[in-house]
Amino acid sequence: MAERITGHTELIGLMAYPIRHSSSPAMHNEAFAYLGLDYAYLAFEVDNSTLEDAVKGIRALKLVGSNVSMPNKTVVGKYLDKLSPAAELCGAVNTIVNENGVLTGHITDGIGYMQSLKDYDIDVIGKKMTIVGCGGAGTAIQIQAALDGVKEMSIFNVKDAFWENAQETVNKINERTNCKATLYDLADLDALRREIADSYLLANATGMGMKPLEGQTWLPDTSYLRPDLIVTDTVYAPAKTKFLEMAEEVGCKRMNGFGMMLFQGAAAFKLWTGKEMPIEHMKEVLGIKYE
Repeated sequence: MAERITGHTELIGLMAYPIRHSSSPAMHNEAFAYLGLDYAYLAFEVDNSTLEDAVKGIRALKLVGSNVSMPNKTVVGKYLDKLSPAAELCGAVNTIVNENGVLTGHITDGIGYMQSLKDYDIDVIGKKMTIVGCGGAGTAIQIQAALDGVKEMSIFNVKDAFWENAQETVNKINERTNCKATLYDLADLDALRREIADSYLLANATGMGMKPLEGQTWLPDTSYLRPDLIVTDTVYAPAKTKFLEMAEEVGCKRMNGFGMMLFQGAAAFKLWTGKEMPIEHMKEVLGIKYE
């Protein structure tokens, strides 16, 4: 790394909390080095309380841009100049591009998730999925899945600050796509069991399982699962969450969050550099496995 940092090296950031576990710096910096691009990518611990100042820093320091992760995805938009159509529809941003001081927010999470399914030979198009979690990542996945052609979607969330956003997402999906979406309270375990029972795929889009919630899951027990159900998690640190351990016990095909991390990163990489990320090289170097 030190050998390729110069006075001309341009900086890209990642703003989230917690974030020291992230694989994104290793991924992007390896891709820059592999393609001979003079960029560096660093992680910064930024939460909602310091987010506005951090965004001002993008302009002041002339960063090329930044990724944004929890808990900032649904908050950062108000500090930006423009939003992409997808980011506006989702109400969330995970990628900021700085064009001569004009900051534009994009969302690549949904693209990354759907591309990772395809890469792992999972075809949810025209089928039903159940997804838990309505934060930034969950919303992006729901919108993109509906746009891509998922036939039916059962969305579960606790009645917290994201509930209203979840209802708005369901309304957008039902009004603007051919997907039928329904919102349920995660506390309704009978509904959870019923909706999972006839779903092709079950997805966790919450932070359950990652720090500081390691070893935790909202799934009551393995009786909600069946061997032919596909189970996915957006969490990748740890690579095998409690949720995926339960799926493994039942014999489900399962996928952790590494694929989504890789492909959402590839989409952001192209926004910043105009180049395609070397996907197969990144899988090999980072030892990315989907389960």
